[in-house]
Amino acid sequence: MAANQENGARSVNSRLENLRNLAPVERLARVAEATALGDADRQVFERGGLPLTLANGMIENVIGTFELPIGIATNFTVNGKDYLVPMAVEEPSVVAAASYMARLARVGGGFITSSTGPVMRAQIQVLNITDPHGARARILAERDAIIAAANAKDKVLIGLGGGCKDVEVHVFDDTPIGPMMIAHLIVDVRDAMGANTVNTMAETVAPLIEKITGGVVRLRILSNFADLRLARAMVRLSPETLKTSEYEGERIARGIVEACAFAIVDPYRAATHNKGIMNGIDPVVVATGNDWRAIEAGAHAWAARNGRYTSLTKWEIDTSGHLVGTLELPMALGLVGGATKTHPAAQAALKILGVTSAQELAEVTTAVGLAQNMAALRALATEGIQRGHMALHARNIAIVAGAVGDEIETVAAELAAHHDVRVDRAKELLETMRAGKA
Repeated sequence: MAANQENGARSVNSRLENLRNLAPVERLARVAEATALGDADRQVFERGGLPLTLANGMIENVIGTFELPIGIATNFTVNGKDYLVPMAVEEPSVVAAASYMARLARVGGGFITSSTGPVMRAQIQVLNITDPHGARARILAERDAIIAAANAKDKVLIGLGGGCKDVEVHVFDDTPIGPMMIAHLIVDVRDAMGANTVNTMAETVAPLIEKITGGVVRLRILSNFADLRLARAMVRLSPETLKTSEYEGERIARGIVEACAFAIVDPYRAATHNKGIMNGIDPVVVATGNDWRAIEAGAHAWAARNGRYTSLTKWEIDTSGHLVGTLELPMALGLVGGATKTHPAAQAALKILGVTSAQELAEVTTAVGLAQNMAALRALATEGIQRGHMALHARNIAIVAGAVGDEIETVAAELAAHHDVRVDRAKELLETMRAGKA
């Protein structure tokens, strides 16, 4: 099932059947064939993704590297295009759940996504001003000069169509330290995440801001609440697609809507509900070398933007009885700079994905988050979250109990079959197996 080229664009079939039944080396070969992944990229995953010499240049006081499993979520169709999605995660069931929900979604055409431009904010804090509203007016009057000063630092970005596009000013009359004015630089960062770009611009214009306002600049830094850089995903499924041997599709759809309603009204539930969304998003962000802490911060700020923490997703039933799910959140991802360019495994993961812009990456990642949420709510609305999760967790329990080689799958299968996934039970099974072979 080799990748092919159509009008210069890569075409991939994400429906890799029976991938779960292969050995890791065989799975890698299937993925490499489907995506035209080169031998050098394959070796990155076979030997470990990050050489110590590179790690030593990425952060301080390096003593080694820490690896996570990286799996491939299959079956994803987004805006009519198929994707194989790399996910770096330690939690069982995440990759399987995303893949299965994507398989259901593709029956109805997959996920539909959209996004706003790659726009970030730089914040410049101004203190020691007695007329903050007057200072605001002076800043806005000098908008063009401030934009020109910011853009003078990055000719490459300007050449790509990006750069500082606007200036906003926010006034806080009453803070614990008195009046405060915050200037925002609104910056199109193109295919970068943008932190270094906007931070540099903020520091560059700080002296000009002080001159204009007569105040003192303190903080000059980006905001990770990227509310101008949104990604959206939608999925629509028929009851026929949702049904199982135990549950009618209409009941599952209604249960998902009811479960989401709980998260909409209750922040205690919303925290766990949104964590399930990030179960899908974070592994893609990590696999592609992006800043998952920034994505988490932005997502949760967005969930609380109206003064109360609530669900990031909405699930509804349309007039034809179809289940409709939507997800919208800030998604500041990049294809250039940072670990996306220094980490070999991140580069290989991006080749597997085959995205050509930061916005495309953001949209696919958001679709994975919506799929993950659907999987969790579907489980909660039917047999409960533990049945499927613990079945996949059984292999971990078998390893903890001391199983090795072929023993792992045998013990795991027995634990899952009886829905009794415990370490002590795994040890009992292992002892029995080994006694029978003695």
